[in-house]
Amino acid sequence: MTMQNLSQPQTRPVSMQVIESLTKPLESKLIACFSQDASEIRRAQLLRARVFNITNTRLDKDPFDDICLHLLVKDNLSNNIVGYSRILTSDLISTAAEFYSASEFHIDSIIQENQRYMEIGRTCVDPNYRSGAVIGLLWSKIGQYMNEHKIDYLMGCASISMLDGGVKAISVLNYLRQHHFTSNELRVFPKIPLPQFEIDIDGKQYIPALLKTYLRMGAKVCGEAFLDRDFNVADVVILLAKKDIKARYLRHFC
Repeated sequence: MTMQNLSQPQTRPVSMQVIESLTKPLESKLIACFSQDASEIRRAQLLRARVFNITNTRLDKDPFDDICLHLLVKDNLSNNIVGYSRILTSDLISTAAEFYSASEFHIDSIIQENQRYMEIGRTCVDPNYRSGAVIGLLWSKIGQYMNEHKIDYLMGCASISMLDGGVKAISVLNYLRQHHFTSNELRVFPKIPLPQFEIDIDGKQYIPALLKTYLRMGAKVCGEAFLDRDFNVADVVILLAKKDIKARYLRHFC
């Protein structure tokens, strides 16, 4: 009979599952919610400034923040705000001139009486969370809100970068003009128009991700772009009737 050496600790093999559980990073737990908390809104404004590369101030803040709904996506494990969208509805304003879009465009032609509108803007996602989960949560919450409040139209400004001097933005507009503009009676008019040039570049490849999502959902672009010199972008107004939302996106609006 072999005697055990009691001076040596008895060891057991560690399974690979245990090792993996110890070394695997914690997965985030994401939730989407509306918030009126001043500290959370401030952190969202910090995220906006970082994502939109605003260098002259730490916060992306304007008077619309005081009247809009603030939709956040939070990582419960880190308590970070990792996604955001700002929402303004017909119920929160007295006239169409109070929509954010109206600060850049003449929008009367796209606003119909007895219809309810939701304007979304400042949508952004933390670069470390761009797997699709965050934007999916934002859309689900937006869709839920549209159903609960009987919203007929989704609208908002989508931005195209001008960091290259505007070549790509103009090429994108040339493409949108041919394929995704609304009919003439549903056009807005920019207060500072983006110059128009014929450029031998296929603008489809340069459509920003958020604008591309709007188009895939069924949205139309309501005419020419506004030249936003403060943010160095070209803005376009998108309009999407709830009845026109493509089938693959309807799950967010059920």
